[in-house]
Amino acid sequence: MSRLSPRLAVVIVYTAAMCMNGLDSTIVNPALLTIARDFGEPVSAANTVEIAFLVALAVALPVAGWLGDRYGTKRVFLGSLAVFTAASAACGLAQDLPTLVLARVVQGLAGGLLTPVGMTLLFRAFPPHERMKLSKVLIVPTALMPALGPPLGGFLTEHLSWHWLFFVNVPIGAAAVLLGVLGVREHVEGTEGGFDRRGFLLATPALGLLTYALGFGPSHGWTSPAIAVSALLGLALLVAACAHLLRAATPLLDLKLLGDKVFGSATVLALVTSAGLMGVLFAFPLLYQAALGASALDAGLSVFPEALGLMLASQAVDRLLPKLGPRLLAAPALVLATAVFAALAVPGVAENAWAVRVLMFCVGLVLGTAVLTVQIAGFADIAPPAMGQAMGLFTIVRTLGGALGIAATAAVIGAAGGSGTHDAAPGPYRAAILTTAGLVALGTLFALRLPKDAPAPPPFDDEPTARPEEGAQAAA
Repeated sequence: MSRLSPRLAVVIVYTAAMCMNGLDSTIVNPALLTIARDFGEPVSAANTVEIAFLVALAVALPVAGWLGDRYGTKRVFLGSLAVFTAASAACGLAQDLPTLVLARVVQGLAGGLLTPVGMTLLFRAFPPHERMKLSKVLIVPTALMPALGPPLGGFLTEHLSWHWLFFVNVPIGAAAVLLGVLGVREHVEGTEGGFDRRGFLLATPALGLLTYALGFGPSHGWTSPAIAVSALLGLALLVAACAHLLRAATPLLDLKLLGDKVFGSATVLALVTSAGLMGVLFAFPLLYQAALGASALDAGLSVFPEALGLMLASQAVDRLLPKLGPRLLAAPALVLATAVFAALAVPGVAENAWAVRVLMFCVGLVLGTAVLTVQIAGFADIAPPAMGQAMGLFTIVRTLGGALGIAATAAVIGAAGGSGTHDAAPGPYRAAILTTAGLVALGTLFALRLPKDAPAPPPFDDEPTARPEEGAQAAA
């Protein structure tokens, strides 16, 4: 173990942890009907299992960057991973719905810390000119695992039981924690001033309430009292939080980082691409069922070629980004992604299995290329001391983007008269998919603000002189 490179240990532990977290955001969806039946609960109650995870994840995000800087990225990351793994075991062992929901809340809180702190750990281990090599790593948890979640969840539920949706995390998480303890170095950036309690008390409930409203709004109705109050209160708290964070001397989240042209553009791109991807992964399986009367497992498998396209995208970015630069790679990729998304809504496409497979593969290839390019280029000019704050902001926006994409597509389906049954007309689902195409098209405007050239290597090849020993190298 002592001969394992610390940077390799960071990559392995990060990938394992983020795969667990990314998979858990979508793997439960196909099993909700089975969980409801096993516990004798209505499906609307079982939906709480998924919403509880997403709300808890959003609540933990604002404090992640501060915790990592204050107590050390290794300590916070591995502690969160250990809690996430234990909560996964508790989910699998749950004998009633309240216990399962409570365990999912704990899982979500830990997962909310894992993503930004894990990416901070990874990006501090590799300087900007080396991050292009990380494309094969970054694509797995951020885009591949959410795409694999529905088919894997359907398979495990159908052939084993829904309990295994959570048990699969336990051996992976335990091994990753052990490797991290032995192989990953600590990095404590330190924080100036005290903890921003006002920012925490404003931003945390704001994100929780907005995620709750976005999650339950499509099914419960946007005008229902609980949803309307949550949405309005969440928006009010978010505005108040932004006003405070911009004035505070030591804010919980440094919103001024968004003033950086490249990072700000990359963050907006993360919002729209995440909304488009999660929206189409939500809407297209429903269209597939409406058009063909397919089962939930078949519908989940219909999006599987997207994962294969993502794997190829990681290879493409690694080779093309140094040659073309972020702008010339991301902008055309988003134009192509818009066309592919729109093609999925063309009448007759969903009825053709091979057309579906080819187009979903193209979704993964072109959108994955754009997502990876944005993720690597957006942090090229972020100084190591600000990396934790930047990762926290980026992850919050990307997470809300995914929730917004699902809520928007669900709202369009409902407004267009979609019933969600096998004999439903496919028109509402096609309208929802066109909405996701519009979101991706919007991202093209911000892609044009990305830098033309890829990050340049440091002037010296001697790594210790290129990076401070106690800074990024210590994080390795």
